[in-house]
Amino acid sequence: MSMHGGGPMGRFSTDPEKIKARNAEAPKIEHLVRRIAELFSPYKKPLALVILLILVSASLSVLPPLLIQGAFNQGLFPKNGKPDLGFLTTMVFTMIGIWLLAASLGVWQTYLTASVGNKVTGSLRVRMFAHLQSMELAFFTKTKTGAIQSRLSNDVGGVAGVLSNTISSILGSSVTVLASMTAMLLLSWQLTIVALIMLPLMVFLQRRVGQVRAKIASKTQDSLSEMSSITQESLGVSGILLSKSFGRQASEVARYEAENKNQISLQVRQTMSGQAFFATVQVFMSSIPAVIYLCAGWLILHEDVLSIGTIVAFTTAQSRLLFPMMNLLQVSLDLQTSQALFARIFEYFDFKPQVTNPKKPKPVNPKKLGEISFENVTFSYPEAGEKASNTLTKISFAVKPGQYVALVGASGSGKTTISYLIPRFYDATSGSIKFSGVDVRDLNQEELIQNIGIVNQETYLFYDTIRENLAYAKPNATQEEIEAAAKAANIHDVIMSFPKGYETMVGERGYRLSGGEKQRIAIARVLLKDPPVVILDEATSAMDTNSERIVQATLDAATANRTTIAIAHRLSTVVNANVILVIDHGKIVERGTHSELLKLKGVYSRLVKSQNTLNA
Repeated sequence: MSMHGGGPMGRFSTDPEKIKARNAEAPKIEHLVRRIAELFSPYKKPLALVILLILVSASLSVLPPLLIQGAFNQGLFPKNGKPDLGFLTTMVFTMIGIWLLAASLGVWQTYLTASVGNKVTGSLRVRMFAHLQSMELAFFTKTKTGAIQSRLSNDVGGVAGVLSNTISSILGSSVTVLASMTAMLLLSWQLTIVALIMLPLMVFLQRRVGQVRAKIASKTQDSLSEMSSITQESLGVSGILLSKSFGRQASEVARYEAENKNQISLQVRQTMSGQAFFATVQVFMSSIPAVIYLCAGWLILHEDVLSIGTIVAFTTAQSRLLFPMMNLLQVSLDLQTSQALFARIFEYFDFKPQVTNPKKPKPVNPKKLGEISFENVTFSYPEAGEKASNTLTKISFAVKPGQYVALVGASGSGKTTISYLIPRFYDATSGSIKFSGVDVRDLNQEELIQNIGIVNQETYLFYDTIRENLAYAKPNATQEEIEAAAKAANIHDVIMSFPKGYETMVGERGYRLSGGEKQRIAIARVLLKDPPVVILDEATSAMDTNSERIVQATLDAATANRTTIAIAHRLSTVVNANVILVIDHGKIVERGTHSELLKLKGVYSRLVKSQNTLNA
């Protein structure tokens, strides 16, 4: 019956075999390209300017080879045999002007593409973070924190270069290639055929290399995700305490080292995959001018007139193919490699929250604020493809505004699950839960949670000052309000005993504070929020007897005019509750006041006797 027993979360699994299955069903590159293109839709105007700059600067590249032909044939070697310095000077300065213009346009284009690419990457990162914030609690109980961090940092960061450079590289290189080919065809169609005869083979080899790289990239990201998980688990305060407590530091280092070796191997494989291919392409492209000279000699011998200017201009145009062709091949490989990264990113976007706002939410009824009711509520955490047993079965009870209701029972009986259903951390499998007379599924989630304050058994504090941790509940709270809440939780004097008072840093997860101090800060945080409903999940469990007595008295006063749902292990803290609900195996087996339940001599009575025996 434990609330951690499972969940409808097979789709969130990080199991290696399930990851392989997902990768096998990865979306096709065409679908990914369409989704990637949608990321750029908010930046249509700057993209249009980028495209214009690319077209202009790339088109300019066709002119220098033609000018070189004129410089040789009419400036250096005219028919009359004497160099024409005036014409040659004009050609030279025209070429310099074209190169300067192209370089200036290139700088502008680089700025625009970098700006758009980084904005898209940043937007993608924020969108993923916001999407993860919208996911229900079940997602995070089945997904490693390190894996989530890896998607946000490694995966999104891995595609940043692709987003920044892909469009400009594809368009720029494509136009340059087309312009150079046009110039080559204008100069000599025969030599053009010779220069491009090996191109189909290069494209075929590139596709094969890209497929290998994509597989390695997927394995690399999985390995990075695992390393992030190991780091998050082992280097957090809780992980360090655990490893030191059991003397497992060496084994943790060994675990990280093993995954690190795997990562190094994958990185080397990813770097080296395709190097032989690119070396072959470079040798081939660099050797073409020599082959051109040989073919030009053969053509001249067979009475095909080729001037010196035409040959030089042609080799110049052909040499301009090397960089853009290599660039196109590299971009194509990057796209295939990044396919795995984009698939991982969009996989998270495709996870839809199971707990969502209604299309037309109803408002909280202020006249019934604080009223809560469960009507035949059944709930379970089924594993994917399986029908799990119910965690809660036909739970029904009603809480009136201002009442203090206690939930008691053995560990795993379903107490915390009931408290999670009220603020809609999960939705009931069947039945209904009403808040202020309205089904919680018909309420806006933000409005619902604004009216509920929760103090969990495990207190979470940010690595920040005490004041900032308290103000998390009410960012605009004044210092007086913060101190009043701290006094109500009996923590103000403790805070003021620190040298920096409310500006004291609490450390990672609040580890500079004792368990009781952390829980009192958590109680103060809720009191600062001042909600009409308070849920206390064993809020005093980490306190000593004296602190518990003081805080309990404070809580009794602070919750006098609030609806309070208290989950208690120490039954001494709930003896004054208006109603005590005894939960056993997901069912309410007894209900009543402390004295009424003792007279029944049932489950509650046995729990009380058991605790009295332990405390004796």
